[in-house]
Amino acid sequence: MIAKSGDPAVKVVSGLNDPLGIIWHDGKLYVASVGRVDAFSDLHGTHFAKREQILDGPVSNAENNLLAIAPDGRFVMGVTATCDHCTPRSRFSGSIVTFRPNGSDLRLYATRIRAPFGLAYFPGTSDLFASMNQRDDLGSRTPGDWLGLVREGQDWGFPGCYGQGGTVCAGVPAPVGVLDKHAAAGGVVIATGQLGASVGTAALVAEWQSAKVVKVALTRSGSTYTGTVTPLLSGIENPLALSLAPDGSLLVGDWGTGTIYRIQSTSR
Repeated sequence: MIAKSGDPAVKVVSGLNDPLGIIWHDGKLYVASVGRVDAFSDLHGTHFAKREQILDGPVSNAENNLLAIAPDGRFVMGVTATCDHCTPRSRFSGSIVTFRPNGSDLRLYATRIRAPFGLAYFPGTSDLFASMNQRDDLGSRTPGDWLGLVREGQDWGFPGCYGQGGTVCAGVPAPVGVLDKHAAAGGVVIATGQLGASVGTAALVAEWQSAKVVKVALTRSGSTYTGTVTPLLSGIENPLALSLAPDGSLLVGDWGTGTIYRIQSTSR
């Protein structure tokens, strides 16, 4: 926990295996880590009085990624496949899942996505955007990571389709934006003017491996969106977590240095 800008970080939770998803909801802190989701409540100073595991799995040894709250109050979460390009044994491996805040009623939201990491809803809608990491074994032959608009019930074709096109990708949704190759796409936020005219309406995506944050300018086209990808920030060692602060500034968490950067529009 960081009480205010400039204060040291104070440990409030420990003993988790690769915690990636973190979100506050109704006075509880929800944390997604490998093979589980926990809820922490009754924060007193730097100590939570109560810890409850609300979800076991859905895959015991898989990374649970970022959490988001759907307009209907349910949680959505990405689950990374347990292999790079083989067919997973569990139907939940390489998927986006949805469940109630108490962990019940686990369902598949979208399937066969190798590694859906960042999740963000376009404000005021049920349009869910997800960053997607493609195969790691293809070297320069990889088509690049994706930002996708994900609808409930969609099948994104993993492991056969990884963005290369052709008959194996027939019926697979098209991405809104193609990101850098081996970008290790991370957190996603949707800006709708908070960061000024130079950003406008856009999805911002952290690229861990590329050491930058990219802007995917969004244009609504019927029931979908088109996107134009351009660099927004560079020089951050391993950007991963993104958040829009209440004052409209962008917070960028640098995994490589343990630094949180605050970026505010200079046009206001």
